[in-house]
Amino acid sequence: MKARTWTKSFFERVVRRPDDALEILGYYLAVYGRPLPNSLKKGLGAALARFDEHQLAKYRRDHGTFKLVDAVNLVRPPATPALTKLVRGELAPAQTWETQLTQAGTADNTAEAKSQAWAQLVRERKLGYLALLRNVRNVLAHAPDTVDELCAQLTNEQAIRRSLVFPFQFLSAVEALEKGNLPGTDKVMEALNAAIDLSLANVPMFAGSTLVALDCSGSMAGRPQTIGSLFAAVFVKAVGADLMVFSDDARYLTFNRRDTTLTSARRIGFASGGTNFNAIFQRANKAYDRIVILSDMQGWIGGGAPVAPFGDYQRRYSVRPRVYSFDLKGLGTLQFPQERVYCMAGWSDRVLEIMQKLDRDPEALVREVEAIALDQTAN
Repeated sequence: MKARTWTKSFFERVVRRPDDALEILGYYLAVYGRPLPNSLKKGLGAALARFDEHQLAKYRRDHGTFKLVDAVNLVRPPATPALTKLVRGELAPAQTWETQLTQAGTADNTAEAKSQAWAQLVRERKLGYLALLRNVRNVLAHAPDTVDELCAQLTNEQAIRRSLVFPFQFLSAVEALEKGNLPGTDKVMEALNAAIDLSLANVPMFAGSTLVALDCSGSMAGRPQTIGSLFAAVFVKAVGADLMVFSDDARYLTFNRRDTTLTSARRIGFASGGTNFNAIFQRANKAYDRIVILSDMQGWIGGGAPVAPFGDYQRRYSVRPRVYSFDLKGLGTLQFPQERVYCMAGWSDRVLEIMQKLDRDPEALVREVEAIALDQTAN
């Protein structure tokens, strides 16, 4: 790795947690071996010197093959009281909910200790909202008598607002509960349904009109179907979007307003037909500011990308919509090479933020990269 004047600053700034430095060092040593470049050592050393005792204790990985103390010994960061304690083995264990469970796992009566630990975490409200979501199955499995408290926390509107959790982030909890019929499952599923609806308030608003076109062909079976259906239901309920489903042909679909978001998503029917992207623009019956297409991007009907129907639609309604094209299987195929089209592969909870930025400024992501200031001083 040839050093540049900005590399030290770069390595320092990309480290957000102590274990980030471990990952970077582990990769570099595995691929390039030693010696380590001075810019890498200085940048990671400066980053490690920022962390306090709690942060270092939480991510020190004492049971790993490559420990945080090994990283410190390699890069020789500026001395701090916290780093000195780490090297001397004097750091107290970080008191987190994870350590409480780890300690329970080493008790003589492990099952009872774990049950008590989970019950205490719930009753004392020591789990943040996202941690609570990730562990609903664990709570029911080990502390079923806390189900009422668990449901109360899951449907706490203020906690949902503070956590900024999006409806999509509930999927893992829902799917975990469906793997087995634990005591209290029905009650928690009801709470999750309500919580998803409450989390619609965290979905950013999009000005103007939106069409969501969901691919309901047979090739969408599995995870793409689950994510696509929920995204569609969320946009209809939170943003007021119109919904169109398409396979061999396309048609508009409406929801029962009394259904929850999750129920609406699961009532969208999927067919075994092909994928006709042309039909989206042939059936669209009004001008839209944006069109969101959720598909595996495997189009076999109509002779390839829908360039001509898209152009006809734009002329028919004198509109130039932004098109957000999601490849939900990550197969890398494109159907929309035109301007004002944003092709996204895969899925994450950041997609709404990205869409909102691109709505305001088509060059938003480019500008963010260009705005990163890299230190031009010598290493």
